[in-house]
Amino acid sequence: MSVTTSFATTSSATTKTLSLTAGFLLAAFAATPAMAELDELRFGVPPWPGVTVKSEVAAQLLEAMGYETRQQDLAVSVILEGLSQNDLEIYLGGWYPVQTDMVEPLVADGKVEKVVSNIRGANSGLVVPQYVYDAGVTTVAELAEHHDRFDGEIQGIEAGTGINDAILNAIDNDLAGLGDWQLRESSTSAMLAQAEQKMADEEWVTFVGWEPHWMNVSFDLAYLADSDDAGVASIESTVWTITPASLAEEAPEVHRFLSQYVIDIEDQNDWVHEYSYEERPADEVANEWIGNNLDTVAEWLDGVETRDGEPAIEQVRAQFDS
Repeated sequence: MSVTTSFATTSSATTKTLSLTAGFLLAAFAATPAMAELDELRFGVPPWPGVTVKSEVAAQLLEAMGYETRQQDLAVSVILEGLSQNDLEIYLGGWYPVQTDMVEPLVADGKVEKVVSNIRGANSGLVVPQYVYDAGVTTVAELAEHHDRFDGEIQGIEAGTGINDAILNAIDNDLAGLGDWQLRESSTSAMLAQAEQKMADEEWVTFVGWEPHWMNVSFDLAYLADSDDAGVASIESTVWTITPASLAEEAPEVHRFLSQYVIDIEDQNDWVHEYSYEERPADEVANEWIGNNLDTVAEWLDGVETRDGEPAIEQVRAQFDS
């Protein structure tokens, strides 16, 4: 995961770089006048597979409703600045509690609105293969009871990320018996490749997991319960849809759709698996999923009208029902 992921922490140097980037990008936004009737809806999309496909699904539905959409690949800090200045309309990746300190001041100032938690009860923390869990390792403390089976190692993601720091803190303070363990920091892809190899041989391994992610589809995993308040497991998160505070007044039908756009974690796991693991284009994944799940889409579009005042679900069915 990069410095913009849900477990990320940002150095002061990176902050300065992002601030400069934000200035250049917002200047570019300012050069294009905002559409008075919001006939173009601009998404801020960080480089996370889940938000990429989630934004694509929403964009295709909004286009069926008669809107133009544009997706901007940006860092979170730039996205939030864009929302607060009405240079962007939609951000579907407000990960809490990680982004709480970034978003809440903007909410308090009346600049942005947290419309809905579009992913609820997402879990993150240490995981083990299901066969290890079934053998009796269900909590972090029980890892320590089987130190040798795991070679005393926890497979981690990129150095400097929040979850890695929490694991290192647990090791330094001997929480849940982890004092003599080691954290192997690596890239997310390398960590998952190492874990996959060990699982292929049914070796015992523990590593950092989170959802939504394709690992939950490709691997048979179990999330450990935390112990001694170590803060390395059972970390529950929610993901918020964030818009400018003015969107409800400027585009009430869009706002109503967004307020009802709540995604099942299993669906987003599948989206990420198709896009990131199977390497299918996001627009293809979104288009196919919409056509195969119109009942769910109908719930999102309940009572929503198109720009022409027609029931939105009728327009979507006409376009996607094959």
